[in-house]
Amino acid sequence: MDTPCANAVTAGPAPRVALLYPGDRAARDRADPAASRFVALFEALAAAGVNAEPAVWHDDFADEVKDQLRGVQAVLVWCNPIEDGRRRDRLDALLREVAATGVLVSAHPDAILRLGTKDVLFETRALPFGSDVHRIDSVAQLAAELPPRLRQGARVLKQHRGHSGIGVWRVEASDDGALTVQHAQRGSTPQRSSLADLQATLAPYFEPAAGGHMIDQPWQPRLVEGMVRAYLVEDRVAGFGLQAVNALHPDAPLPGPRLYHGRELPGLQTLRQQLESSWITQLCECVGLAHDRLPLLWDCDFMLGEPAADGAQRFVLCEINVSSVSPFPPAAIAPLVQAVRRRVGMPLGSPS
Repeated sequence: MDTPCANAVTAGPAPRVALLYPGDRAARDRADPAASRFVALFEALAAAGVNAEPAVWHDDFADEVKDQLRGVQAVLVWCNPIEDGRRRDRLDALLREVAATGVLVSAHPDAILRLGTKDVLFETRALPFGSDVHRIDSVAQLAAELPPRLRQGARVLKQHRGHSGIGVWRVEASDDGALTVQHAQRGSTPQRSSLADLQATLAPYFEPAAGGHMIDQPWQPRLVEGMVRAYLVEDRVAGFGLQAVNALHPDAPLPGPRLYHGRELPGLQTLRQQLESSWITQLCECVGLAHDRLPLLWDCDFMLGEPAADGAQRFVLCEINVSSVSPFPPAAIAPLVQAVRRRVGMPLGSPS
């Protein structure tokens, strides 16, 4: 993709683009792009001739935010599925309403439901990056199906939608018949449990408000080696993040900071080529998402699987992040800005 010139100019008024992220009344009243965690993106959009503005969101002033979004050409959204104990149902309804008027919304709530829930692991289980994933629809099904699978090794149970390890549980059978259970949320430690206790612990995730089901994925022993996060702008890899994100590994060191890299990082070019040449297309077809509805910015977390028979590295999908992709590599900013310009109808080549 071409990189916008620092002093790009456009014909006509500059398009308005809102960057939406959660905050309280005070945060909205004093919102300042220069003090935002998205300052680099605000600056890059401005340099590319885009009038970017903060749109601090909270349920308490939803109508005010809706009025603001009706006046922009696009809104880029950073809001977790659960934020301070609140779900984003009202925000999703508002974004659908705004999108219906012609405003570009990324990520659109419908795209999030296709890509950004743990269901994507079940839908793509037969793809090259898939694994032996099962959907569990009740605590009774959990009790019937989990023990036989545990005889083959540890499993990871994931709630329908969440973030930061919330609702993700590693379960392993012990020789004495008990279970060792650990929550992925920071600060959790392994606990011994019975199957009945596990059912009671996980029962809330089977309530309709929590999605009504869980996803069961095999444990990947190489998690101690860390995970690879591929950042994408639409269908192109924009950069990588590497981190020892292994809160569930019993022998893992404490995770360090995520290290960001550009798209040309040696050692991950096969993964990049697989994503861009076929995996993203297969993913869209599998989940029923039109290619042109891909989010402007999203990411895929991959675990290291056991090598293939020919020794080739295998990557196993852990999750896809769409709701709130932040932070992201600096390398993602230029292609993201270009994608915004293209989607709001600005020419990609501007005079310098």
